[in-house]
Amino acid sequence: MHGLDSGLSRRQLLAALCACAGAGTSMATTEPATAFPSRPITLIVPWPAGGATDITMRILGDLAGRQLGQSVVVENRPGAAGTLVGPALRSATPDGYTLGQLPLTLYRFPFQQKVAWDPLRDIVPVIQISGVTFGVLVPEGSAFQSLADLVKWGRANPERLTVGSTGIGTTAHLAMEEVMAAEAVSYIHVPYKGTADQMLAVASQTLMAGVNSTGFAPYVESGKLRLLAVFSAQRSKRWPAVPTIKELGYANGVHNSPYGIGAPAGLDPLIVRKLHDAFKVAMFDPLHLQEIARYDQEPAYLGSADYARHVQEVSVRERQLLARLGLGLFQPAPARTE
Repeated sequence: MHGLDSGLSRRQLLAALCACAGAGTSMATTEPATAFPSRPITLIVPWPAGGATDITMRILGDLAGRQLGQSVVVENRPGAAGTLVGPALRSATPDGYTLGQLPLTLYRFPFQQKVAWDPLRDIVPVIQISGVTFGVLVPEGSAFQSLADLVKWGRANPERLTVGSTGIGTTAHLAMEEVMAAEAVSYIHVPYKGTADQMLAVASQTLMAGVNSTGFAPYVESGKLRLLAVFSAQRSKRWPAVPTIKELGYANGVHNSPYGIGAPAGLDPLIVRKLHDAFKVAMFDPLHLQEIARYDQEPAYLGSADYARHVQEVSVRERQLLARLGLGLFQPAPARTE
């Protein structure tokens, strides 16, 4: 190290070497947006494999991958009411190679528990895809012929009525909470990780009733379950004889759950556009439309900017819902405005 007398000090030399190393690392991990994607993309689905969301997301990912020229690989991370996608996207590199399905619970959870991530700050919405509504279901052989029958029995038998949902704090759970609170029914809530396991529990009469998204459709169509009521604004075209919760007299009886695709915040807008365009083509592909129709769903497209505004509005409504039910505990950090 005696060659330092040329005017470059040891400290200056170390700084230069560090700068070069940093530049080398940046060049190794960053690619121009025009080259994206150059390898497979991971799509995190925060629900179990085999359920309605998992199946439709796999089809959507496959179709989007054809547009992008790279495969889109689904990675299931079930649990915590579908919110494990939040910390996963927060910790991922914003390079477009990690995406996630964004359920409504993602924007509700930070108002229920203190978490180290904020969906408004840490996730950039790419595209809204569709949405689900919910229904109250019982085994086909159940003595409950109507929601009124179920409520009447639950009121007469406190803490004996067992009702399943897709997790604590999910829309299915809160929707049923509103009904039971209005009727002063004390019941046992049984949370599950997803649709498939909960519907099988109801069909086998392990549970007396279940509240689930329209992923229940195949179970109703096959005669394993009976649908008592739906939480949609209007009756379903598929089951026109089934009443809505609202028409049964519950003022807060409309509950739905839109979902879309998001990426880590800080992603290059050009890559956001590429992803948006690919998934937009995929969501309107006849194969995807046919699959979501199996679960009584329709496309509910929103572009990136409109979807971002929508989730801001959703967060406000979710905080109000939790306040109404007395379940709101914490507030997330304010979203960044830059």
